[in-house]
Amino acid sequence: MNNQYEAYVPNVHFELIPIKDLVSNQEYQRNLSIAHVMKAVENFDVNQIKPVKVSKRNGINFVFDGQHTCEIVAMASGSRDTPVWCMIYDDLEYNEEADIFANQMKNVKPLSPYEIFNANCEAGNNKELIIKGLVESFNLSVSSKIAPGNICAVSALEFIYDKYGFDILTSVLELIIMTWEGEVKSFSANMMKGVARLIFCFGDQIKPEIFKEKLGSVSVKEISKVAKERRAGSLGYAEAMLLFYNKRQKRGLHWSMLYNNKPDTDKVVGATEMSEQVSQDNTKETENLVSSIDMLEIDV
Repeated sequence: MNNQYEAYVPNVHFELIPIKDLVSNQEYQRNLSIAHVMKAVENFDVNQIKPVKVSKRNGINFVFDGQHTCEIVAMASGSRDTPVWCMIYDDLEYNEEADIFANQMKNVKPLSPYEIFNANCEAGNNKELIIKGLVESFNLSVSSKIAPGNICAVSALEFIYDKYGFDILTSVLELIIMTWEGEVKSFSANMMKGVARLIFCFGDQIKPEIFKEKLGSVSVKEISKVAKERRAGSLGYAEAMLLFYNKRQKRGLHWSMLYNNKPDTDKVVGATEMSEQVSQDNTKETENLVSSIDMLEIDV
């Protein structure tokens, strides 16, 4: 090797070493996460296995980066005789190992959710292609750039798809487009997840025409303001939108249903029957919440 490049090339060599011959008990390392190992085994992909960094001191192979990799391969293969590729340093002291471990991610730029999503699309992975196709069916694009017609909240799209399913994600996009006519901020993560929660909890009781009438006259900025005054995250947005939806309705949607974690078929089908079951206490609760909106002096 040309001497002028030596300062930029680590002094290492690669070797296949059985996992049983590797030691991972250094004090500076993270505790082993069995949950992480088991999840990785369920989705095992040999092409995602990275070389294990090893410091050979006193004839012992000390793993200073890659203990989870070793356990994943051992569990997936069913044997600690399975070898892994090791990137071996022969001249490190213990404190140097710890320093490398502590600073290994210091100058690494993590992939953004959009970059991961785009790569999965290029790889032909079903979930991402389905989401991409759905978004584009509404003449929108999944993008990293904030602009009209773009959805940048990639993680929110995937969250809704994973937790609630394709149909609810479709309904979320339909309802947002119908109500706010493509306003960029209406596709924020909290807005989309808030709408998803409403649809998930109330089902057919959410009437698109009423939603458009009640929420379409309210700016996303005002919804965001009310949401932040109630609680953090998408649940605050769901609460804010439910306040506006129920405003000046004699029989508003039942507030307790917003906090259900699972859909109840008897509750989300047959809005008329459900309305008849709303108790006087719940009606009073809704009226009080509506009054709180009026006190905010928001022009809706």
